[in-house]
Amino acid sequence: MRYSEANAFQRGVRRFASSGPGSWLFLRVAHRLDKPVFKATRGRHTLANLLAGLPIAMITTTGRKSGQKRTVPVLGLPTSDGLAVISSRYGAERHPGWYYNLRSNPDGEVTVDGETRPFRAVEAEGERRRRIWDQALETYPGFATYEKRAAHRQIAVWVLERTP
Repeated sequence: MRYSEANAFQRGVRRFASSGPGSWLFLRVAHRLDKPVFKATRGRHTLANLLAGLPIAMITTTGRKSGQKRTVPVLGLPTSDGLAVISSRYGAERHPGWYYNLRSNPDGEVTVDGETRPFRAVEAEGERRRRIWDQALETYPGFATYEKRAAHRQIAVWVLERTP
């Protein structure tokens, strides 16, 4: 749901999430509630989805060091290129762990609206990245704040391409 289509409460949650205190809370606490909510709703919702109206997906990657399966909630943006995910980590100094996992092994699974499917992640570059980034800003303007915080690194944009 685009920011302009969100209700006042959802827009407020989105603004709070991009603030310093909001980023801290979501990075360290709130995302841990996504998995139980996701399980309780049979893969249809996360806490962030319910509060902010954001399109959340659960991606499962393989840990680059451990080799263990890791499942995390991410903002899943439906685009003309496919489902896109952005490794902003709220503008933190480092990329999220799943970024490194995808660089090591781009194959994984994604669950959206209760449907799980395999994917191969491709990092978007150039015009493709810019187009997806612009779409992401329409959904969640907070990415602009994250980009400023993470000015020392480029926030990666991934497309999760369907695999058989």
